[in-house]
Amino acid sequence: MQAQDERYMVHAMQLAREAGSLDEVPVGAVIVIDGEIVGRGFNQPIGRHDPTAHAEIMALRDAAARLGNYRLPGATLYVTLEPCVMCAGAIMHARVARVVFGARDPKTGAAGSVVDLFAEDRLNHHAEVAGGVLAEACGALLSGFFAARRTKTVLA
Repeated sequence: MQAQDERYMVHAMQLAREAGSLDEVPVGAVIVIDGEIVGRGFNQPIGRHDPTAHAEIMALRDAAARLGNYRLPGATLYVTLEPCVMCAGAIMHARVARVVFGARDPKTGAAGSVVDLFAEDRLNHHAEVAGGVLAEACGALLSGFFAARRTKTVLA
C-alpha cells in the first residue's frame, strides 16, 4: 500500500506545483477510486476569489462532476497537506473512505495536528487516515514557497 500511496502522492505534488506557479499556496489533491484518478484539484482561493477553493474541495468537485454523484464511497483522497476543518467536513459529507496526506499542518490540521475530526465519535462518517506520506517532499514545497514569498517581500 505504501508504494501505491506514494505514487498517487506524486500526482498530488505535481498539482501542488501548479498551484505554486500561480502564486497560490502549493497544495494539491487527487481522488482515486479502483486505481483510477477520478478527481484532481489544487489550491485556487486567490485566483478564484473563493475561500473554499482548497485543493481537496476542488478535487471533490471534479470527482463528483465526473461521476455524477456527490457521494464518493470507496474513494481515497491524496493531499499534500493535512486537511483543514472545512475540507475534513467536505470529505466526510462526500463519504470518502480513506484520506492520505503528506505534511502535517500544525496551525490548522484537522486530522490530528490541531483537532482530529476523523476520529470524532459523535460524527456519523469516519474515513481511515494515513499521514506522513512523502511528508518531507510535501513540506519542502510549502517551505520553499513561503521562503520565496518572504524574499520577494524583503526585496520589494
